Amino acid sequence: MTIKPLIILPDPLLRQVSAPIERVDAELEQLIDDMLETMYEAPGIGLAAIQVGVPRRLLVIDLAKEGEEPAPLIYINPEILKSSDERSVYEEGCLSIPDYYAEVERPASITVKSLGRDGKETVTEADGLLATCLQHEIDHLNGVLFIDHISRLKREMVIKRFTKAARQKI
Repeated sequence: MTIKPLIILPDPLLRQVSAPIERVDAELEQLIDDMLETMYEAPGIGLAAIQVGVPRRLLVIDLAKEGEEPAPLIYINPEILKSSDERSVYEEGCLSIPDYYAEVERPASITVKSLGRDGKETVTEADGLLATCLQHEIDHLNGVLFIDHISRLKREMVIKRFTKAARQKI
């Protein structure tokens, strides 16, 4: 397994819409393993393929707490079928926007159709943290960042800060 470098704001790749995955093969299996390794190392609870520079509709999630057995969840070509009218608010962060957190309001529960690692279709009913994490990561696949769900003023300040930091690295 390989730990991949994370794509960080303001990299325009984060705004790219990811392409559907045509087949589950050895290359995809390797990408899944690399993404899990990268997510655990970061550490994070979710990672979309675009965040490691691969514009494909794949995400990995693991909500196991520290000290618990890892419980990785793999979602290939995830699609939200249904969202509740009820809303919930979570403080979100993102591996592509390090050390920045903001409260984001999203549907409290969702139904997601996807393929599992075995290539079989699954339907997931999610609420709580899993629902929030799935929506956050699916947003990535559509070129949307969690900062797009906060006020314009806060979003512009975050983008300006990360743009300035990126320029200083050059």
